[in-house]
Amino acid sequence: MRTVRRLFTAVALAGAALLGPAAAAGLADTATPTPSGSASGDAAAQAGPTEAGTSFRTAAFFRQEQQATAQASTGDYLYWVFPADTGQRPTVTATVTLPETALRHGSSTWRIDVYDGLRRRQPCMYGMQSRVAAKEAATVELACTLRPVRAAADTWSQDPLPGSYFVRLTATALPEEDSGQPFSARIGATSRDMGGAYATDGALAVPLVPGATTPETVEARAPEDGWSSGWWSDRWLWTAAGGVLAALAGIGGYVLTRGSGRPSGVPPTA
Repeated sequence: MRTVRRLFTAVALAGAALLGPAAAAGLADTATPTPSGSASGDAAAQAGPTEAGTSFRTAAFFRQEQQATAQASTGDYLYWVFPADTGQRPTVTATVTLPETALRHGSSTWRIDVYDGLRRRQPCMYGMQSRVAAKEAATVELACTLRPVRAAADTWSQDPLPGSYFVRLTATALPEEDSGQPFSARIGATSRDMGGAYATDGALAVPLVPGATTPETVEARAPEDGWSSGWWSDRWLWTAAGGVLAALAGIGGYVLTRGSGRPSGVPPTA
């Protein structure tokens, strides 16, 4: 699980800091092996699907940090889907390589939309999810940063929840003569871990993965390191640290206020 790995890494780094540079060097050697052919392995890990779906049901699956590509005709709707877990704030990027300038008759408008596992369109906190490409432009780049994914939310809320997230790319406006011209697209998604700042006390029974009817199919659509349990966040660490500090403050206050004891001249029975 991702949380356990983070805890292990934090403990290992803390131990390395106490033991000195030699231990840190040893940790680096053991934690980051570099087998032969690692470059090609990394390239394979980054490779995503080379085609897109044409609806939510046929959306092409890719994981974060991968690059999904596709070739289509202007006017088509392209769909991909990727997993996002609790505490992550995903950013979706898209690069569209436009048809040849000589074949185009004017500017075009391109847009990406992101939907959660309930097919609710999620608003973008940052980024340009819609852009106008001039007739002379060769490419157009789009981006959408979502709100942090929460472990649970009220039924009336539109907060993003862990599960599948669909990306839809299309040209929303272009000259009628340009419809059907070929273009290519590249899609990617990355996340920033927001930690306990956006943690909640509840958790979903299962992630929102449409079409998954068994635990095996849910895990097949999971992030590379699996779904988080939902109950853990770094708020537990802050709570424990606050409890320790409160206990130390209580002990210190008692030591300062208890005085030096019974005066020496007072009889025991007084």
